[in-house]
Amino acid sequence: MNLIYFALIRENIGKSSEQITLPNNVTTTGQLINYLMTLGDNYQAAFSQSDLIRLAVNQEYVNLDHPISDGDEIAIFPPMTGG
Repeated sequence: MNLIYFALIRENIGKSSEQITLPNNVTTTGQLINYLMTLGDNYQAAFSQSDLIRLAVNQEYVNLDHPISDGDEIAIFPPMTGG
């Protein structure tokens, strides 16, 4: 799976993308975020507002219950503010 991180998430994690292999019990975008938070303090900081994070799977915006598989490309965006 190819993960792409943007803005503050990229800054907290320290990289703009990475390739991972999903554990068998990770089947949705929400489970992916929970799994990533176990990878270290920098991931916990990046996803501390996981309910506000935006995700796109294969270039389509999805919710946290969207199914995922190892061949997907997932873009993860931080909470956005507007004005």
